[in-house]
Order: sequence, then C-alpha cells, then structure tokens
Amino acid sequence: MVRSLIVGLWAASATIGAPAVAQQQGAAAQKPVTRAQLVAKLDSSFAEADSNHDGFLNATELQAMQQKGMQQLQARARAELQVKFNQLDTNKDGKLSFDEFAAIATVRPNQTPEQVLQKLDANHDGKVSADEAKAPDLAAFNRIDTNHDGTISPQEVNAARQKK
Repeated sequence: MVRSLIVGLWAASATIGAPAVAQQQGAAAQKPVTRAQLVAKLDSSFAEADSNHDGFLNATELQAMQQKGMQQLQARARAELQVKFNQLDTNKDGKLSFDEFAAIATVRPNQTPEQVLQKLDANHDGKVSADEAKAPDLAAFNRIDTNHDGTISPQEVNAARQKK
C-alpha cells in the first residue's frame, strides 16, 4: 500500500512538468502518448531514481529525485525569464529601464463593452442610465451595510471580506 502510494506520488511528480514542456515546444511538438509509452517512461525514471537498485524508493532517493526535478523546473523558469527579459529589453543594453519594465503592465478590460452593456442595461433599451450604472455599487453597499443605517463601518467591511 505504502509502496503504491509512493510510486503514485513519484509518478505524479515526474509528469508534472510534461504539459508545460509540450506547451513550450509548441503545438507541433505535441503528440499523442500511449499508455505503453507512459509506462516505459515511468519505469525508466523509477530505475534512474532507484540508486541502490532494490526496487524501492527510500527517503534519500525520493529527496534526490525531488531535488533533480526542482533543478529542472528552476532551469526552465530561468530560461523563460531570460526570453521575456530579452523581449522587454528593447534597446538590447542588458538592462531594463522603467519604461521597458512597465511595458508588461498592460491593463486590459475583462469584459467587452457589449458585455458591460448587457450586464448593466436592466430595462434592455440598449443604453445605460445613471440609475442603472449606480445599481451594482449600491447593491454592494446595501449588502455590506448589514445594520442598514446608511453607513458602512470598518466592522461591516471586515465582516464582508471574511464572507468572501
């Protein structure tokens, strides 16, 4: 039971990076994987991790496998960061100016104007009145103002945050 749990955990950890690698390499590199291929890969990885060749993974071997996996993930992350840095370093001086760095902080709406109109236009006349525009914020105010005194206290704000 414990052995199968360890093997299951090991298999999961060994395959965690696979989707990221396939995504990095592009759609052309993504190919179907058969069960037999997966089993062969898992057996190979297990044999590599089983440094004393006893057919089991002990804590030391698991630690070494985990450390190797972390080093591989760290190397991949650094490579991705280097690519992004190179993209941002538009003048190729090996440094990021504030303007180059700020280029990654683009703000994009999470809804189209049509989606916002549909959400706010309560009477479905194709336009948003002042009352319709205020309605969501007033409704939120009313939910937070639990004692309905027309004032939101710090305690009511904290209570509302805790409900989220």
